Amino acid sequence: MPISREIHLVERPKAMPTPDQFALVETEVGDAPDGGVLVQNLYMSVDPAMRPRLTAGQALGEAMMGGALGRVVQSKSSDFAVGDLVSNRMGFREYFTSDGKGLTKLAADPELSVTTHMHVLGMTGFTAYGGLLHIGQLKEGEQVFVSTAAGAVGSVAAQIAKLKGCYVVGSTGSADKAAWLKDEVGLDAVINYKDAPIRQALEAATPKGIDVYFDNVGGDHLEAALRRMNTLGRIPVCGFISGYNSGHSNVSNLSNIIYSRVMLRGFVGTDFMHLYGDFQRDMAAWLKAGQVKYQETILDGIANAPTALIGLLNGANSGKMLVKLAD
Repeated sequence: MPISREIHLVERPKAMPTPDQFALVETEVGDAPDGGVLVQNLYMSVDPAMRPRLTAGQALGEAMMGGALGRVVQSKSSDFAVGDLVSNRMGFREYFTSDGKGLTKLAADPELSVTTHMHVLGMTGFTAYGGLLHIGQLKEGEQVFVSTAAGAVGSVAAQIAKLKGCYVVGSTGSADKAAWLKDEVGLDAVINYKDAPIRQALEAATPKGIDVYFDNVGGDHLEAALRRMNTLGRIPVCGFISGYNSGHSNVSNLSNIIYSRVMLRGFVGTDFMHLYGDFQRDMAAWLKAGQVKYQETILDGIANAPTALIGLLNGANSGKMLVKLAD
């Protein structure tokens, strides 16, 4: 009967979360139930979408929910064997028991790191894939802008657009990330929004305007993009990180949606689950061919989970933010 450590939210943040608003709690986890399994989490996913749930949605005094990759260590189920790798939404905890619902068995591929199932080959990559191709209706050779382009979702969206023969501009907030996007990923133009006002920089980087803006930020990035949208442009809205801590994000030119007949639509990954098989096939092939690159920021130990989340919200990560719990 293992002892599991887990992260609880103990106070709701009004702005940027602070470490004292979380607690590390030890709990005793029972054996696998009849027909179920005992799972040890190996990696936890840390995502911007966790921030709104801290304000409303995440219960106080309970383990925080989020994506994780685990290993079955005890099984009383005919569907899972000891050693199986499973994705789950049990998040910030080391061990848990399950009746099998909500677990997805993963096929290990010796050519790919197991951690890719947590981002580029998992729901993070799928969000970029479906958001760009299905919601954004991307066409070959279009003009594309991606905000937070060095992040886990943005970097995949930007690279898919390049694979589709598009002119791609990405924005990010550091010189190192900008260099990676330009030199390693091969974007056509990269904006460091901390070096220059996003409005002027985006205007200079998009001489032919923007057909698709993959929005992870909202706020000044969305306002700048609306000024550059071509007629019948599309804006799939994946995230709104500029407003997660403040609770609001000012955009003064939403009327441009009317005049340019722009489609602006929010979405989540479950909106296009019918594409998941296509995504898995395409992404695995792109990764093995070296056509899609990724970065990971991995902190060690569950005690560092709050630090990882706060660091993510401050832009301290390169690519996907993960917390490693076990080998």
